[in-house]
Amino acid sequence: MQSLYGAIANTNKKEIMVNVDTVYQRVLAIANKEQRGYVTPLEFNLLANQVQLNIFEDYFVQINQATTLPGNDTVYADILTVLEEKLQIFEDVDGAAAVAAYATQGSSTTNIILPDYIYRIDLLTINNIQAERLNTKDYKKVFYQPLTEPTLFRPIYYVRENVLRMNDGEKINPNDKNVGIFYIKKPEKVEWGYVVTNEQALYNASTSTDFELHASEEIVLVEKILGLAGIIMQKPDLAGIGQQQA
Repeated sequence: MQSLYGAIANTNKKEIMVNVDTVYQRVLAIANKEQRGYVTPLEFNLLANQVQLNIFEDYFVQINQATTLPGNDTVYADILTVLEEKLQIFEDVDGAAAVAAYATQGSSTTNIILPDYIYRIDLLTINNIQAERLNTKDYKKVFYQPLTEPTLFRPIYYVRENVLRMNDGEKINPNDKNVGIFYIKKPEKVEWGYVVTNEQALYNASTSTDFELHASEEIVLVEKILGLAGIIMQKPDLAGIGQQQA
């Protein structure tokens, strides 16, 4: 089962990145052209990570809004389709061995602390059977109603404060059951790596990490980073300039 999960993950994962140096150089070029100041590598890295996370989290807000709108016959113009394509970058799977390892990393055997890289669980299977996700209140309630109690063929789970609990008639230890988790992972931390030569910071690709966002987000990244940089420099108009020139 581990190999199956891995195959699915590799099929769904699309390596579409936005080059971190391209974005930084555009930010510098616009800021310098308008004589608004210099964005240091440290400032850029901090702002870049904040903006990337904001864009990532906004996908879910937009999806919630898009589901209330009528669809579009043209696939490329359908908002929901576009958002789902952008989120495909973050789709991943942890199979039985990986999930079993959670229990050895500060967890109890039945209260599993999820890794920090998991942002949201899309699907959880127990012995190849899809488990139903419940909120805390309903999870506790089902055990007092015989018709709704979990079984081997109707497993349940819930997540609270990043702790996963599962039950298929008994509390589940992932070392004893085949548990698979399909999830949306958090984007990797952005880093514009550099070396200092003649008192200047020069780009170092080997220590850099690109934006883990769809290529279409490049202009948005430049605009939003310039907007935050303008606040730091006390030049709020920099955001508007960025929208015109990015």
